[in-house]
Amino acid sequence: LLRRVREWWVQVGLLAVPLLAAYLHIPPPQPSPALHSWKSTGKFFTYKGLRIFYQDSVGVVGSPEIVVLLHGFPTSSYDWYKIWEGLTLRFHRVVALDFLGFGFSDKPRPHHYSIFEQASIVEALLRHLGLQNRRVNLLSHDYGDIVAQELLYRYKQNRSGRLTIKSLCLSNGGIFPETHRPLLLQKLLKDGGVLSPILTRLMNFFVFSRGLTPVFGPYTRPSESELWDMWAGIRNNDGNLVIDSLLQYINQRKKFRRRWVGALASVTIPIHFIYGPLDPVNPYPEFLELYRETLPRSTVSILDDHISHYPQLEDPMGFLNAYMGFINSF
Repeated sequence: LLRRVREWWVQVGLLAVPLLAAYLHIPPPQPSPALHSWKSTGKFFTYKGLRIFYQDSVGVVGSPEIVVLLHGFPTSSYDWYKIWEGLTLRFHRVVALDFLGFGFSDKPRPHHYSIFEQASIVEALLRHLGLQNRRVNLLSHDYGDIVAQELLYRYKQNRSGRLTIKSLCLSNGGIFPETHRPLLLQKLLKDGGVLSPILTRLMNFFVFSRGLTPVFGPYTRPSESELWDMWAGIRNNDGNLVIDSLLQYINQRKKFRRRWVGALASVTIPIHFIYGPLDPVNPYPEFLELYRETLPRSTVSILDDHISHYPQLEDPMGFLNAYMGFINSF
């Protein structure tokens, strides 16, 4: 009997190997027509030999205003598509990029991904577009909030080649390590170890969608096709294999808390926060209390009770109205 059991396990093992091999080589999903259009209307520029995807729309003629959009983890610049047209009606230039390791940008591995490098890429993009001497409005979400904090720190140091920031609007980002609640999968991956490369290879659409859906509100969850587009962005250039490297930002944020929170706390430019209060990652009311205590000069827009971690996708009109209210206030 023991021999038969052993033989059975050997057969299972022999069958599992090609199945697992085939599974690990599943090609990335095809982007929807909307995502395909987003890519085809965008452009690429090269930063230190790496290709970075960006969108640059010319909007209102005669306005000098520029807005630069910084997306969150683990998605891409496509997070802004629902408010893009609205922004072009107010700004002369609307610029967004896929950070290195995200969306349609290159995803080198192994690579030491850092918030500092992402901030330098934003600066390089604006130099590439000839906008380095212009005052820009920054609009950020999640991971992009921390990149914005580093850009703000550099601006305050008044170093040459840095962005001149006119205003900053953050949204649902873990700008304080102590009130940030990462998802279970994020915790497992950020701490590296032997499990990380296995988990990143085994991650599939089902695991991804089950992990991401809870950060949306109950009535504003993405459709199946929207989730597939997010997953297509991650799978592009084998991005699932660099997620553990990208997640080191959580550890960086703890290490550089004084630098990044300090940059916000001593800010003199107009600053605003748009908040989806149902966010399990930056929970209400702890997050908001700490934010108001640390940044008493900042204004805040709190969206409807059922809006969660992705406010620009869950309530694009509410988000856009809140942002326009802020931009028109100074």
